[in-house]
Amino acid sequence: MVGRVGSAARALGAVTLFALTLPVIALAQGEDVGLPIGTTAPSAAVQDLDGKAVDLAQVVGHKPVLFEFWATWCPICQALMPRIEAAHAKFGSRVDFVEVAVGVNETPESVRRHLASHSYPFRFLWDATGAAVRAYQAPTTSYVVVVNSAGKVVYTGTGSDQDIDGAIRRATGS
Repeated sequence: MVGRVGSAARALGAVTLFALTLPVIALAQGEDVGLPIGTTAPSAAVQDLDGKAVDLAQVVGHKPVLFEFWATWCPICQALMPRIEAAHAKFGSRVDFVEVAVGVNETPESVRRHLASHSYPFRFLWDATGAAVRAYQAPTTSYVVVVNSAGKVVYTGTGSDQDIDGAIRRATGS
């Protein structure tokens, strides 16, 4: 019972975060939000869509990584997706692309259903408890964090008009 209450409280915290910040972020889209540039990408416990535990720290430090905090119901995420797909086509062999599905009004099943009708070439992870949202200071969905191969944050931003190619060039030095 205690585990369920704790999980519910963490989920409520994530819902509250998004509910309180969405109106503000809609007006203040841009760069340098959330995690400060130059900080080390934090660890956060998430899951793959089959429920297997994954620590975001395991993803960082091998090559640059683009994280997007994403939801199936997010129209800004949908508008941003072509930019991320184009960047993947250019940089996919040199950069890891990881979509972190937030646990707000979402389930792993709803994410799997969405992915069944969309063929994205990225890894999708599930942030059931909001741990990644908190660790990465995600103010909203469509929040992108780009980390270089040394594990340092080189870009953060929100909104559908982010310069994803430019953000990745910061991480790759190209």
